[in-house]
Amino acid sequence: MAGHSLGEFSALVCAGSLSFAEGVKLVRARGQFMQTAVPVGEGSMAAVLGLEDQVILDICQQCSDAGVVEAVNFNAPGQVVIAGKVAAVDKAIEALKEAGAKRAMPLPVSAPFHTSLMQPAAEKLSEAINAIQWQAPSVPVIHNVHAKPENDEAAIRDILIKQLYSPVKWVDCVQAMVDAGVDTTLECGPGKVLSGLNKRIHKPLNCLNIEDPASVDKALQALA
Repeated sequence: MAGHSLGEFSALVCAGSLSFAEGVKLVRARGQFMQTAVPVGEGSMAAVLGLEDQVILDICQQCSDAGVVEAVNFNAPGQVVIAGKVAAVDKAIEALKEAGAKRAMPLPVSAPFHTSLMQPAAEKLSEAINAIQWQAPSVPVIHNVHAKPENDEAAIRDILIKQLYSPVKWVDCVQAMVDAGVDTTLECGPGKVLSGLNKRIHKPLNCLNIEDPASVDKALQALA
């Protein structure tokens, strides 16, 4: 299993690493800590389409004189999200367009998630995470930070803390599942965003999603 950003907590609940109630408390605290780490209006995120990852990384580095700006979501080939301080993100958007990006557009979010600006939030979250009794997952969960599974409870706690200020390596996560023999993905929750990303990452994947009774029936038939 794997979960994108916040969804990693959902995956760990499904794998039995923590209870549903504990998961809800953690993600609530996580959201509060991330929001207070950077005041509203000071942070920004933007989606970038049509450029190689390294080009985006280089441009973020070049624009960092205006403030923190980092690549934070590697969602699919040619689809990356950047985040940081507003002025730095705006500067990077213009530079990315000049470099040939098909699109570079701000996202309607309240904070620059998964940037180094979230380290104060991670310090606060660590207390809540370490206060919970964790279990080894019943099935492998591929983590966003390094695209590998962890069985050790202490390692899982450390990864979830680090995740707040580290990029989501979704391309690597999906590739790790493919390398492990996965040929079908089942997306849980409204919409088909991850299914679309998964298909772009590895076209042969059979991507199913569950969001209502009809889609549950369809998925069960496909998996029968």
